[in-house]
Amino acid sequence: MSARAQTRPDPADRAEQAGIEIQLPWWAVALPAIAFAALLLLILNAADAHAAADSEPVITHILERVKAILSAAA
Repeated sequence: MSARAQTRPDPADRAEQAGIEIQLPWWAVALPAIAFAALLLLILNAADAHAAADSEPVITHILERVKAILSAAA
């Protein structure tokens, strides 16, 4: 004789029945929006579109800035 397996109820079903709403914190919406806007501004800024004319690679400038920030923070 086989026994019936007990299954757990789905928590989403209980939340819908209880009328529980899931809300995101303000920063979960604001931070991606700010990052998107910053990246969009970087793309649209045509004044800095002279990377092909530079003899040094861009990574050199980035590493120099990171080094300067880290040395200023220490």
